[in-house]
Amino acid sequence: MFLRATTRKKDGKEHRYWSIVENRRLSDGRVIQRHVLYLGEINASQELAWRKSIEVFEDDSKTPRTLALFPEDRCEGVVPDEAVVRLRLSELRLCRPRQWGGCWLALKLWQELRLDEFWAKRLLPSRKGTRWDQVLFVLVAYRLLAPGSEWRLYREWFDRSALADLLGVDAALCDIHTLYRCHDRLLEHKRAVFDHLVDRWRDLFNVSFDVLLYDLTSTYFECDPPQADDAKRRFGHSRDRRSDCVQVVIALVVTPEGLPLAYEVLAGNTKDNTTLRDFLARIEEQYGRARRIWAMDRGIPTEAVLTEMRESDPPVHYLVGTPKGRLSRFEKALLAQSWQEARPGVDVKLLPRDGELYVYAQSRDRVAKERAIRRRRLKRLWARLKQLSAMTLTREALLMKLGAARQKAPSAWRLVEVKLAEKEATFRYRLRRDKLRQARRREGRYLLRTNLTETDPARLWHFYLQLVAVEEAFKNLKGDLAIRPIFHQLDRRIEAHIFIAFIAYCLHVTLNRRLNPLAPGLTPRSVIEKFAAVQMLDVHIPTTDGRELILTRHTQPEPELTLLLQKLALELPAQPPPKITASRSSATAL
Repeated sequence: MFLRATTRKKDGKEHRYWSIVENRRLSDGRVIQRHVLYLGEINASQELAWRKSIEVFEDDSKTPRTLALFPEDRCEGVVPDEAVVRLRLSELRLCRPRQWGGCWLALKLWQELRLDEFWAKRLLPSRKGTRWDQVLFVLVAYRLLAPGSEWRLYREWFDRSALADLLGVDAALCDIHTLYRCHDRLLEHKRAVFDHLVDRWRDLFNVSFDVLLYDLTSTYFECDPPQADDAKRRFGHSRDRRSDCVQVVIALVVTPEGLPLAYEVLAGNTKDNTTLRDFLARIEEQYGRARRIWAMDRGIPTEAVLTEMRESDPPVHYLVGTPKGRLSRFEKALLAQSWQEARPGVDVKLLPRDGELYVYAQSRDRVAKERAIRRRRLKRLWARLKQLSAMTLTREALLMKLGAARQKAPSAWRLVEVKLAEKEATFRYRLRRDKLRQARRREGRYLLRTNLTETDPARLWHFYLQLVAVEEAFKNLKGDLAIRPIFHQLDRRIEAHIFIAFIAYCLHVTLNRRLNPLAPGLTPRSVIEKFAAVQMLDVHIPTTDGRELILTRHTQPEPELTLLLQKLALELPAQPPPKITASRSSATAL
């Protein structure tokens, strides 16, 4: 194995992306390269660390030894002994292949966060012996590895996984009614989970919680609206563009590293600007008053809430984006200010107003990116308008096609003036140069407001860019962890479903924090897929005396997975001990 770099130019800047590849020789003598791991853009020290790891891994790799196995027809020279078992190797069978590697990784993350200890104290076994803490781990591991419905977990996935082997349980743990009843026992411990995870992340990664990122998202249900007036499933503004479906709103607070601090499930018709006050009080009540900086997108805080944050004792600091209307109001005053370089590629203008500091930031890379996006969309819209102008259509058909073009590129449509003939199915279009100049002035530029009047503007810009961590959390919840569709109908189980997805995301982001120092291109999903390749199966070998030797074995990891294990400082456990049956109906440990 070796490192390979790929160079790509994007927006005038050269990027180098690294991967680990290995050579494989084909039957015709040709050598091809197989992609093993994608590392992304790594720095010089990370590149050197990976090169050294590959060299050490190759030097320490041992050649396999060939062991002589003696079947039942070649044991003439063996002294008769009760400890000697003659095997019928010709009748060897491989049974019950199941996914082991991903389940083992999920269990290691669960134990690393000490969630096994936490839940063992709170979810006590039932009188019938049901281990609710293990049921919860199965639900969380399922959400992390192969998310789906509880019915699918019960019917097929649990038997296709090695969770029963890892936990030392049987299929009774995953009964469908047991899975549902476990949901009813979780919500009362939600606040304790938040406190526990904060302590663990502080110990594991030495992170601080001085900067908090706050945002909201929604998740919809493909079902009929509830009849109860107090149900949380409601119609509202859908961020998934499914206004035809009822939904709930999820408010989330995370750190810039993406570590979630708390969340809340709100009714689907909750307005964004009505949520912040309650969340500020909840965080203050749970973690006490401290010097925290809240970073939010525009539309979340109201002027009344910002005033309360400024006037509280001690003041609650905030950094929030502003709507375009406020930018228009301060544009003349900002034009008189001179640009200051906050950091290479980022310039700012500072404008103090009424106890606040307005930061007008310009990122050159962002300018190039947004300008390229605008040109591409405008060029596509212009070409479409040219096609429509050459078509022979009825007036109604022309209106529909123009409406479709406008819906497909609304931002580009604002830069074009389209005039329809009063009675004929024709139209004229031209570029609105005044709007284009205004768009060019605002591309890659943002107006931020804060009550941190003495803070370095470069830090403020850095804090605001970290809002992408919240968006990444929502992306993982809806993508990798597939929080929807939600099949539950009761509000308490809907919230429990989201709580389970939250815990699964905590495992996900913990793995991500372990991978981030190694290479930014190593995502938790790619690593989970590598681990999922390790299977467990039962090897059945009949003996000459009518018994059967059973070897439960997980497959040996591929070289790239061995390298990952080394980098993550993980060691696979020893293989389970073999078993030999006394008869067809019973088995005892050898």
